[in-house]
Amino acid sequence: MGALMQEYIEEAERDLLHTYNRYPVVLDRGDGVYLYDIEGKRYLDFVAGIAVFALGYGNRAYNDALKGQIDKLIHTSNYYYNVPAVEAARHLKAVSGMDRVFFTNSGAEAVEGAIKAARKYAFLKDGKTDHEIIAMNHSFHGRTMGALSVTGNPHYREAFEPGIGNIRFAEMNDFDSVLSCVSDKTCAILLETVQGEGGIYPAQEEFLKKLRALCDERDILLILDEIQCGMGRTGYWFAWQKYGVKPDIMMTAKALGCGVPVGAFLMTEKVGAASLKAGDHGTTYGGNPLACAAVAKVLELFEQNHIVEHVREVSGYLEEKLDGLVSKYDFIQTRRGCGLMQGLVFDRPVGPVIQKALERGLILINAGTQIIRFVPPLVIGKEQVDEMIAILDGCLAEAFE
Repeated sequence: MGALMQEYIEEAERDLLHTYNRYPVVLDRGDGVYLYDIEGKRYLDFVAGIAVFALGYGNRAYNDALKGQIDKLIHTSNYYYNVPAVEAARHLKAVSGMDRVFFTNSGAEAVEGAIKAARKYAFLKDGKTDHEIIAMNHSFHGRTMGALSVTGNPHYREAFEPGIGNIRFAEMNDFDSVLSCVSDKTCAILLETVQGEGGIYPAQEEFLKKLRALCDERDILLILDEIQCGMGRTGYWFAWQKYGVKPDIMMTAKALGCGVPVGAFLMTEKVGAASLKAGDHGTTYGGNPLACAAVAKVLELFEQNHIVEHVREVSGYLEEKLDGLVSKYDFIQTRRGCGLMQGLVFDRPVGPVIQKALERGLILINAGTQIIRFVPPLVIGKEQVDEMIAILDGCLAEAFE
C-alpha cells in the first residue's frame, strides 16, 4: 500500500464514526464493471455497491441525464410537483404493476413507510393501535428503528431495544410457522422475496402463494421487500413476478437509482385509498428532481438495453461456474440464489478468501460469516464470470488447502 492510500485510510479512521470495518482500499473511479483505486490498481467488481450499480460505471446516458438535471433543478420539496418525479412514477408503475408510489431517500425509509401504511390501513378498519406485523427470522430490512424492529436477527436489535413493538417472527418458507403467529391483531406479513443479508434464501413459490391466499382471506397486507432482489437482479423486474404473487405493498431501492440515493414504497390502489393521507407521512428530499431523473433514466436504460433478459442469460452461466466450484471443493457446501444474486455456502468463515480476492483484484462481499455473496453489475458478461471464477478458484486453493 502506498503512502497516499495509507494517509487517506488513517484520516478516515480519525474522522468517520467507526460503524464499518472497511477493507484497506481507497476507490477512486469506475469503468464498466471495473473499479480503480487511487493508485491505479484495477478491481473486477462483483459487489456493485451492494447490488446498487446495476448499469456499471461510466454509463454515458445515465451520467448525462444527471448532469442535465443538475443544470435545471435539483430540489424543490414536495409542496410542488416536478416532471422527473411524474415520469419516474409512471415508468415504475408500469414495470411493477403497482398503483401508487412514494419516493424515499433509502431502502430503510421505504420500509418505514410501508410499516406506517400497513398500520394506518388497519387503524382505519377498527380504530385500534395494537395491530401486529409478522416478519421472518434471518431477515434484514434496514437500520432505522422501524426497519430494525422487523429485522429477524436478534444481534442487530439487542442493543437498541425496545423497538416499535407488536412484531412476531416466523420462519421463511414454513407456512405453519407463519400461521401460528397469526391472530386477529395481524395487519401485515412482511418478508424479502429473496433474503439477502440472511444468507441468499429465495422464498418458495408454494410458500408465497399460501401467504397470498391467507392475506386475501383475512384482509392482511402482504408486504414484499425487493430492495436488494428487485430491479432485474433475479431475471425479473421484481422477484415476486416470477411467481405471480403480487404484494399489497412493496419496497425497492438500491439499483432503482444506480448510485443516487433513492428508494420507494409502492402499493395497490386498495391500500392507497385506505391508508396514508395528507399529513400522515412526508420527506424533505424524497422524490426530488435529481433523484427521480436518475430513476427515470435507469428504468429507460433497463428497457433499451434489455437488462432483465440479459440477466437471465448470463446468470445461468454464473450458476454453472459456481456449481463447478461446489463440486471441486469439499468445504463449499452448496450454491443458492436467483439470477445475479447468488451465494456460495462454506463450512467455515469466508473472510480470508474475500481478503485474498481483493489483493488479486476481485471485489466480493459476504452474507453472514460463511457465505460469499455475488451481486455484480447486471451488465456483466460471460468473460467477466470466467475472470471472477479464475481469481476465486486461486484464492480458494491458497486460503484453505
